[in-house]
Order: sequence, then C-alpha cells, then structure tokens
Amino acid sequence: MSPTSATPSAPSPAVDHGPTRHLGAMDYSVLQQCMHCGMCLPTCPTYVETKKERHSPRGRIALMRAVADGELAVSKAFGEEMYYCLGCLACTTACPAGVDYPTLFEAARAEVEDAKVLDSPKRNAIRATVLRGLFTRPRLLRLVGRLLWIWQASGGQTLFRRLRLTRLLPPNLRRLEPQTPTIRARFSHQLIQPVESSANPKPLRRVAVLTGCVQDLAFSEINRATVDVLRANGCEVHTPPVQPCCGSLHGHNGDLATARDLARRQIDLIDPDRFDAIISNAGGCGSHLRNYDHLLAADDAYAAKAATWSRKLRDIHEYLVEINFRAPLAPPSPQTITYHESCHLCHGQKVSVQPRDILRAIPGVELRECGESSWCCGSAGIYNITQPKTSGWLQDRKLDLLTATGADIVATANPGCHLQIANGLQAQGDDHTTVEHPIVLLARAYAAEAND
Repeated sequence: MSPTSATPSAPSPAVDHGPTRHLGAMDYSVLQQCMHCGMCLPTCPTYVETKKERHSPRGRIALMRAVADGELAVSKAFGEEMYYCLGCLACTTACPAGVDYPTLFEAARAEVEDAKVLDSPKRNAIRATVLRGLFTRPRLLRLVGRLLWIWQASGGQTLFRRLRLTRLLPPNLRRLEPQTPTIRARFSHQLIQPVESSANPKPLRRVAVLTGCVQDLAFSEINRATVDVLRANGCEVHTPPVQPCCGSLHGHNGDLATARDLARRQIDLIDPDRFDAIISNAGGCGSHLRNYDHLLAADDAYAAKAATWSRKLRDIHEYLVEINFRAPLAPPSPQTITYHESCHLCHGQKVSVQPRDILRAIPGVELRECGESSWCCGSAGIYNITQPKTSGWLQDRKLDLLTATGADIVATANPGCHLQIANGLQAQGDDHTTVEHPIVLLARAYAAEAND
C-alpha cells in the first residue's frame, strides 16, 4: 500500500548499508539475470506513462541490486518506487533472459516493509485491519460482507447516494465509494455443497475448487459455474465451505510471513495428495497459489506438500483444455464477445490461449479480439486505491479499446479486472455492455443444452 498517488522521486544513493534480509539474502544469480536489453520497456505501463528509466522493470531491478549490494539505502523513495510498480508481470513475458521478476518484486516490497520507510499511523492501521485482520479470518470477512449486503439490499446505499451524503465522507473514501462491489445474496458455501458428484455415473477425476475472498462475496456465481462445468466434464468436486485467503494480497504487499502462514493453512485444509488437481478460477490468486513451492521451500514441514500443491494447481481454463473438455451442444445463441486478459493469468501463469478456446467452443459466439488485450486495466490488486492517477489512465485506455470492438460482452477471469472494467463502463454511462467470466458463459451453454 503506497501512501501517495504521486509519481515517486528518484532514490538517493548511499554506501555500505550491509546485507539486507530479503534482497541481500537471495540467490545473487537472480539479481544478475537482467541483461539491460530494454525489451521490457514498451510493455511496462509505468515506463510508457513517464518514459523514466527508474519507472521501468530494468530500472527497478538496478535499484534492487544496489540495495542488495549495500550501495543504496532502503529509503522512502525506494519504497515508493517499488509500490509504483503495478506488478502486472508484462515484463516477464517480454524478457528474453527469463528474469524472475515476481521473486524480486516480492522480496523488494518485503524489504520496504521491514525497513518501515513508508510507515504512518494511517497506513499501519489499514494494513493491520485489512491485511492481517480481515483477510486472514474468512468468517469475519463474510460477516462484513453480509453487513454490506444488508446495506445495499435494504436500499441504504441508494438513498445515501441520492441524498449526496457521500460528500460527508473523507476525500479518499468519497472517491472509492462508487467502486464498492455489489455483494451477492448468497456466498459460495450457500451455493455449493462440500462434495458434489460428477454428472457421469463414474467420476473420471477428483478435484478441489478454491473459492477466493472477494470472489466468494461479490462473484459467488462464478464459483458455482466452475463446479458445474467440472461436474459436466466428469469431475467429482470438493469445495471446503470455509477457506482462508490464498495470501496473494499479503505476498504482493511485502507481508511474506502472513503469506506463508496462509499457504500452510490452505495446504492443511486441502491435502494435494487427495486430488488430481486443485482448481483456481481467479487469475491473480492462481498466480500466487501455484508458487507455494517457492514460498515454502525453506519450510521442512511443508516443502514437499507445497511442491505437490504447485504441481497440481491449475487455472480452470487450463485444466478444461488439458482434459479435453466437452464442447456444449446448445442451440446457437448469437453473442459478440471480446476477451480481456488478466495480467496474472496471461503473464503470471502463461494461460492465454485456453480461455479463447473455451469461448470459441460456445455455440453462437463471435469472439472479437481487442487491441492490447494483455495490457493491465489498472486494477492490479489494490493499485486502483493506492495509485488512482495511473490506474485511471490505464482504465480509460482499456475501455477505449474494449468499446472499439463493438462486443456486447467483455469476458475476463479475475475479480479485480471484472470490477475495474464494470465500474469504468458504468461511469461512462454504458448500460449495454456486460462483464462476464468465461466459465459462467460455458456453464450457461451447458444449462441451455440441458433445457433444449
């Protein structure tokens, strides 16, 4: 969480600060991978916006290496630069040297948090309440979600807005209030049984489904659709009703200790040895979930289980294509769809073709490719909260390209992207275009087939 939305200033060099806990302790070859070729530059949103070297991946890696070498202090300016990065990982797709930017990125942010250079009473309170308080306690998160649902369903939110009482909120909350997600009446555990049998008399596979945090509250129908399509393709589906956060928010925000604790809780809840695959349907979560092997590599008690977990972790689109999913036989229903790629699905997990294969398999779908489909929409976890200026610029750029396709539906597979695009369309007065998860569209096609 950055304390400012302004473009960070250049870090000041310093000398001999000694080894640092995270960057200084990591395998030095990771810090040496960058060849400074510049292939990442045109893919980096912050560099494209500012044209400043320090706002590019190779510029940031140079800063990280200087910190590891003890030539640069972990200063406030260094911290702001690390939080100015979206963490979209577009640079990893462009990089010919295979630089492990995700590991560098998380280590650098952990360094910033250890050094406490961005600390303030407000920032510390938010991190303690939201990251370590709310997102580590799934039942408490659901209680907050239920209260928010009551506020919305009772008309309180609508009245509050009509009376323009939002102007009484502090400036930051006033800006964020229109982005409040609509909470579903029923959460995942109210829609999905802990174990659901395959649609086939004899299940071919046994899988576990992860329901997520924001998705559990705001997009529970996506989790229901995920179970439906897996059952339709011969899977017995296990969905624990109370699941902890995967820890991606914590890992991406420098709290690696909490991220490791949440990873251990996930593995305790879902033993990877019992399943053929562990299924994620959210791009950002999946990118973190499949790296539990790296996160827990030094934990003797969990390293082996974490390695099995990462080997079996699959994005839902990836898994369906891998098992040769059945194309629905529903009568064609004309739909024009364009696809926005979640950064952590395409760059973090390298899953790009499979969602398109699924969309094209739905009868009646015309898939219209969007320009810059793999560019970040500006959501990037909580980036739209901490860096509203850059986030807004990326949102406008994305909406222009999506609108140019003329498609009626924007398909995307990450709750952050879903909200960012839906909020942007609503702000533009577009009440025609809808945002959907590809798996929801596939589940509808299966349902239409059954009703035909």
